[in-house]
Amino acid sequence: MSAARRHVVVGTAGHIDHGKTSLVKALTGTDTDRLPEEKARGITIDLGFAFLEEPDGLTIEVVDVPGHERFVKNMLAGVGGIDLAMLVIAADEGVMPQTREHLAICSLLHIRTGLVVLTKTDTVESDWIELVRDDVATLVRGTFLEGAPVVPVSAKTGAGLDELRATLRRLAATVPARGTDQLPRLPIDRVFTIKGFGTVVTGTLAAGALGVDDRVEVFPRGLVAKIRGLQAHGHAVERSVAGQRTAVNLQGLERAAVERGDVIGMAGTLSATTLADVVLEILHDAPRPLKSRDRVRLHAGTSEIMARALLLEGAELAPGKRGFARLRLEAPLVALAGDRFVIRSYSPIVTIGGGTLLDTDPPRLKRPARLAHLNVLESGAPEAVVEEHVRGAGVGGIRLPALVARVPFGPARTRRLLDALAAAGRVTAVDRDWSLHADAVARLRGLVTAALEQFHRAQPLRGGMSREELRVRAANADERVFAHVLGALDAEGAVRVDRDKVRLAAHELRLSAVQQTAVDRLEREFREAAAAPPSAEEALGRAGLAGDEEHELFQLLVESRKLVRVKESLFFHAAALEAIQDKLVALLRERKEIGPGDVKDLLGISRKYAIPLLEYFDARRVTTRVGERRVLRGG
Repeated sequence: MSAARRHVVVGTAGHIDHGKTSLVKALTGTDTDRLPEEKARGITIDLGFAFLEEPDGLTIEVVDVPGHERFVKNMLAGVGGIDLAMLVIAADEGVMPQTREHLAICSLLHIRTGLVVLTKTDTVESDWIELVRDDVATLVRGTFLEGAPVVPVSAKTGAGLDELRATLRRLAATVPARGTDQLPRLPIDRVFTIKGFGTVVTGTLAAGALGVDDRVEVFPRGLVAKIRGLQAHGHAVERSVAGQRTAVNLQGLERAAVERGDVIGMAGTLSATTLADVVLEILHDAPRPLKSRDRVRLHAGTSEIMARALLLEGAELAPGKRGFARLRLEAPLVALAGDRFVIRSYSPIVTIGGGTLLDTDPPRLKRPARLAHLNVLESGAPEAVVEEHVRGAGVGGIRLPALVARVPFGPARTRRLLDALAAAGRVTAVDRDWSLHADAVARLRGLVTAALEQFHRAQPLRGGMSREELRVRAANADERVFAHVLGALDAEGAVRVDRDKVRLAAHELRLSAVQQTAVDRLEREFREAAAAPPSAEEALGRAGLAGDEEHELFQLLVESRKLVRVKESLFFHAAALEAIQDKLVALLRERKEIGPGDVKDLLGISRKYAIPLLEYFDARRVTTRVGERRVLRGG
């Protein structure tokens, strides 16, 4: 079977006992009722599957759904992946309750193409069929089926089946092809075990492609497995593409570990959420308004999840109205922005509306900003949607995989949209896969500048602020984001970065005559003390300084690298330390190894200085400790 064939998924819809399953069998030769209970009761309880292969390369995949009101949740698990709806109405009964509900569900899921099939035409007169046609026209007015073909058939006699096949082929040709450049997603609708093969899951591949030996994950369970085999229509295939009914043999997974509602995707590519911002629309014939905080049943993909609907624009949403809401889900949902869903009331269980997922990882925003955010996402303009998600990520920015998991555009297109935004100056790249909005960059720049200004005012004698302290003050930004912003400020000449210190470029250190004299005296004392310097406290006391000022001036000598900390409060003049290193290296070259006593004799100092000096040169990788002796590193 060629993966190049075009696949269109047709879903039946309609009331119980209107002949959906018989129609599918007459069309395809497949009896989709597989359960013993279905055979015994003569009704469809769960999903059934069949297919038609046309000679022109078209494969029509048929999903047969149950019509009984008790099994609408099973119907919803099947109808979410269809391209084309086939609304089946029995000519002898006409429009019935589940006819209306199934049509409403298809409309809520934004199925755009379909037809009406009048079944059991062999049981009624032709004039009665015309009356049913009139009822159908009234039913579908204002829906996606208005003006759609209405095909009378009899599964029993075969009348009208050729016309139905031709109509299906014609409509299927108008269905847009699903993109294979998007993240692969296969919502699972069946799980079973085949002896000798293990666990098999089936579903309609909603996007992307899957191949044998692919490493996939069962979301949201986090179970990783390898695809052992793929089948389509009973034939083994190497690759399955978007829109194709697919059976996936998962290596190493137990049957009990997977269930309907889970999603197969490439490992690490999808994410689950328990909080989603959506736009809701309530059916015009819903029995009552939806009130904020009402508990509802969310049907998305093949999953059913209980949720609490928090309305964002009022206390209730009346029948026929639409508005933004936040759904607090009682179990993880695996979905992408742009996915459609249906909601049913908690009790009694009836379909009341549906909507579109807008944000599966909503940022914390106050209500006006949140509504503005959702208005942009609802617009659907790709560049605006991507920019809004990058903006919503704030100063942390967003990585490409996380962004791709939140937008319906696929990796390649999302990257192109980011590149366009970067060219327009609205987004900046921290690295190839990490983006930051221009607003976040501006905020971080402002925080860095403000923090440095405050630091210079509070400590005018300090040469600069600790880089790490500055990063924490700048919204505790990620190190790479901070480095990106700081590097840009440095390149522009706004700040000066000196190792781990940062200062404003405009900041100039000005000492009074008294302060300069004190600093010179401090430096001279340490330089002249050479290998036996005083403690910081002793030196400051002799310099005649007191309070915070003495420590700031001493710190100034440290930051300017004229004094070097060797251990805790032990400092050496930089020139003296360099001279000590030269002497130690010369002695080691002569003797090959030395101990603390040798250093004491060489420099005329006590053990108080000798041990810290040896440890300092060990840390600087000048020497290496071997027992109680030192040798020249690399020598």
